[in-house]
Amino acid sequence: MRIATWNVNSITARLPRLLAWLESTGTDVLCIQETKCTLEQFPADALRELGYESAVNATGRWNGVALLSRVGLADVVTGLPDGPDYEGVQEPRAIAATCGPVRVWSVYVPNGREVTHDHYAYKLRWFEALQKAVAADAAGALPFAVLGDFNVAPTDEDVWDPALFEGATHVTPAERAALATLRAEGLSDVMPRPLKYDRPYTFWDYRELRFPKNRGMRIDLVYGNAPFTSAVKDSYVDREERKGKGASDHAPVVVDLDL
Repeated sequence: MRIATWNVNSITARLPRLLAWLESTGTDVLCIQETKCTLEQFPADALRELGYESAVNATGRWNGVALLSRVGLADVVTGLPDGPDYEGVQEPRAIAATCGPVRVWSVYVPNGREVTHDHYAYKLRWFEALQKAVAADAAGALPFAVLGDFNVAPTDEDVWDPALFEGATHVTPAERAALATLRAEGLSDVMPRPLKYDRPYTFWDYRELRFPKNRGMRIDLVYGNAPFTSAVKDSYVDREERKGKGASDHAPVVVDLDL
């Protein structure tokens, strides 16, 4: 079984690439972030033609998450239960479902913007709500994973130059502590340590030739419980999908399971 996560940075802009990628990779379940569309604009019909059911949490031009599955889609939870509001709105940043033999959450953690910004405090509250939301699934017997754009680099090895990020979001002790608290629910990073590939970043800014220079960050993560991680046969960043015209600024993260 192949499961992946991908921040597409607009599903409308990325649709041709997304359809081609799904068809060529044989992915069974895909967690998507930053759909940047309304529910009505989501291309469910085009995906259905490839054999994928869709579960979507999207409300407009910002944020938005989805789950695509060709192995079933049941027990859908739309939104983060008891999740915090930002400026009076609960943003569409989480969705969960059981897809065949696995349970998954697709999440798009708030960016945080700046450490002194209200969005940073919101990000930490959002992590607390995520931890509570996944606790029961993480402790269950079913293979379970939370996948997505976490907007946190877990270690200094996960950014191209830690010194440049000093004092900025994505690398602060509080954000990394939030990730550690999430992992304490019985979850593990499925990326092998030591890393199979040198510097397997998942995000490269469009500016300053960051991708050709490999100046990126590993912020798209897959955290699985013991039944999930014990079934992992391979995990990798599909760096090729970040190349070329019309690419997202994130690459897919792919996990192969023996279930």
